[in-house]
Amino acid sequence: MISSKTKKIVLNVIAVFLGFTFFGAGMAKLFAEHQYFGWIGPTWLIEQLEEYQLGFYGKFIAFSQILIGYMLFTTRYKLLGSIMLVPMILNILIITISLNWKGTPFVLGFLLLLNLLILWHYRDFFHPLLSEGKTSSELKSRTKKTLKGHLVWGVGFALQLVSIGVSYSNLSLALGISFAGLILSFLSFKIDKTS
Repeated sequence: MISSKTKKIVLNVIAVFLGFTFFGAGMAKLFAEHQYFGWIGPTWLIEQLEEYQLGFYGKFIAFSQILIGYMLFTTRYKLLGSIMLVPMILNILIITISLNWKGTPFVLGFLLLLNLLILWHYRDFFHPLLSEGKTSSELKSRTKKTLKGHLVWGVGFALQLVSIGVSYSNLSLALGISFAGLILSFLSFKIDKTS
């Protein structure tokens, strides 16, 4: 039997991996000359969609990847991020299948499977949603999060958005701002413990 501590570590590793994957993909689409860390693309999506007057839609996709990925990467909102990730992965999957991309649907299927593992862990949260109210099943206890922690996390996320604009004038400074935002968001857990 897997201990709860081991299970938590595994789920956090999965969340960080998924988060880095999608956060990095979105940031790379919006950063100047696509100079951000990431391993999946396409980074040129916005430019390609602009040919069809869909550049704004491409930016929406990138921003959604940043938000959802950041929720997972920082692990503070991994349940909400993993719920939001399901339609994102499915949409990307349908596009890659429609365009006959070889291999990509398998990668996305694997990412979806990892995401479903997170959702399975939080399945006790779905009973009240599906019943549209309180049910007889109890929610597992989770670590309490504070308003100060949420605000610190939000400032860290805001720094990610600021770094995108700065990247067009100073790439090194932009990467530094992004890194500082990540550290700040990870510190939100420490703020919860001290509040």
